[in-house]
Amino acid sequence: MPASILTEVTDRIIERSRPTRQAYLARMAAARDSGNGKAHFSCSNLAHAYAGAGEDQARMAGESRGNIGIVTAYNDMLSAHRPFESYPELIRQTARSMGGTAQVAGGVPAMCDGVTQGEAGMELSLFSRDVIALAAGVALSHNVYDAALFLGVCDKIVPGLVIAAATFGHIPALFVPAGPMSSGQTNDEKSAVRKKFAAGEVGRAELMASEMASYHGIGTCTFYGTANSNQMLMEIMGLHMPGAAFVPPDSPLRDALTRAAARRALEITAKEPAYTPVCDVLDEKAFVNGIVGLMATGGSTNLVLHLPAMARAAGIVLDIADFSDLSKLTPLIARVYPNGLADVNHFHAAGGIAYVIGELLNAGLLHEDVQTVVGKGLARYTEEPALVGDAPVWRALPHKSQNDKILSTVAKPFQPEGGLATIDGPLGRAIIKLSAVSPEQRQIQAPARVFSTQEAVKAAFKAGEFTSDTIVVVRFQGPRANGMPELHGLTPILSVLQDRGLKVALLTDGRMSGASGKVPAAIHLSPEAAMGGPLARLQDGDLLRLDATAGTLEVLTPGWQERPAALHAAPPAAGAGRELFDLFRNAVGPATEGANTVLTGALYDPR
Repeated sequence: MPASILTEVTDRIIERSRPTRQAYLARMAAARDSGNGKAHFSCSNLAHAYAGAGEDQARMAGESRGNIGIVTAYNDMLSAHRPFESYPELIRQTARSMGGTAQVAGGVPAMCDGVTQGEAGMELSLFSRDVIALAAGVALSHNVYDAALFLGVCDKIVPGLVIAAATFGHIPALFVPAGPMSSGQTNDEKSAVRKKFAAGEVGRAELMASEMASYHGIGTCTFYGTANSNQMLMEIMGLHMPGAAFVPPDSPLRDALTRAAARRALEITAKEPAYTPVCDVLDEKAFVNGIVGLMATGGSTNLVLHLPAMARAAGIVLDIADFSDLSKLTPLIARVYPNGLADVNHFHAAGGIAYVIGELLNAGLLHEDVQTVVGKGLARYTEEPALVGDAPVWRALPHKSQNDKILSTVAKPFQPEGGLATIDGPLGRAIIKLSAVSPEQRQIQAPARVFSTQEAVKAAFKAGEFTSDTIVVVRFQGPRANGMPELHGLTPILSVLQDRGLKVALLTDGRMSGASGKVPAAIHLSPEAAMGGPLARLQDGDLLRLDATAGTLEVLTPGWQERPAALHAAPPAAGAGRELFDLFRNAVGPATEGANTVLTGALYDPR
């Protein structure tokens, strides 16, 4: 039965995508047949490309095993990206040892949502994905590379790089992670201090001390938000070296895996018998596997925005119903904060992604017969790397959870279904993450309180205005309105209200953090209010009923649909660079289709 549902969803994605996928693959074949620039560039063109290559110039100009283009999101403000500073030289040395070369093709911006949460800069965050795709496209447009290595980890960065990799899908591509920071203060303790601060029970000094104890070193933040969900996806979609996602930074094994990625990139270029263009890896089955992995682990809701955009770059059309149907098929077998107390280091120690993939494969819940960067078949990703000398070797992982409070089995899951559901109703379509929401909180009927900013919600909370069951509505937060910033600042407030015994929920055309937790939140509502969506007709006191289990959202107040839509009263965005992003806000598509700005259906029109 599970296998038949998996096949059914996959087949409908294949059929829905047939025209655009065929056109995409035709473009990739044409690009492959034309070869890279070395075959047809003038000597002047090539001399410009090789001028800065130092000791590699002669090899580039003569016979080389291949030239790797490195696209890096390095900066030393992001803890997760700080380790990438040393990667290019490590990759260059490895390429030379194999008779190849490597160059930094270009850098892409990498912003930290943790820094910009609640600030004006957060309105650039979602659109930074598209900027990253464009910047990576510029880097690779020189057409002198036989393969690409993408160095990126965090929220919008990996999706933007995947869009670029798919666009240059005729060349091989591997994603090279940096690993998580070591465990500090527990995420549960950090959350408790945030709630106490929101309730006025502790001051800013206590809050700052808690945050610094949580975010204290290099590597990815240790909760299972968007960044670590990205790493799971790159592994289960076959774009990492197996087992690379959660190996610590600055460790011998991490360096060995980076060298292995460089070697593998040269082994699968068009010059080699094992040629593996990334367009063959990024197919419909790979995206289905990614969605199943997201559900089985309770991953970030942000990926419901990013996966359709990533897929569209490969000519594949995903619908949010695909996520919902695969969620119903997939049991939740991982408990990682905010869906449990463990962090990603504990998850990795308990068996990690290799265990999850093995368990899902054994249950028939993943496509095994997929192309990956290390060969045909997903079974390689059930192995874990170990260091022998200075080289990684892969060995079978004992198929047993090392901590059944963190990783369980398909037969005895933490929840029988995955962590996501689609919400439908007269207000439009939305999604809701349920993996941390207790069953008794999944249905609520209550009056609405309607706001246009999260700051207004905070002010109402401080004024003591929430004294009964409430559905908090925050509209004009979609991509067209203001770039769809995360409403992360609402999580502690709503959690406090829930802890006080009130039934509360959030309804918004915006998005929550990848760490959204125990409060039911129907998010990404589309069409958004700024585009005249029905959400713009709601008023304070309208009676709403949300049933997350049934996937329904009703408005029980008669006549609400006859009202005129409220207008977005915010002034034009200015400050923190927002002026530069008018083009994106004016061109962006609906959230349910990935909030695309750089990709359109016409791009792959086979006519």
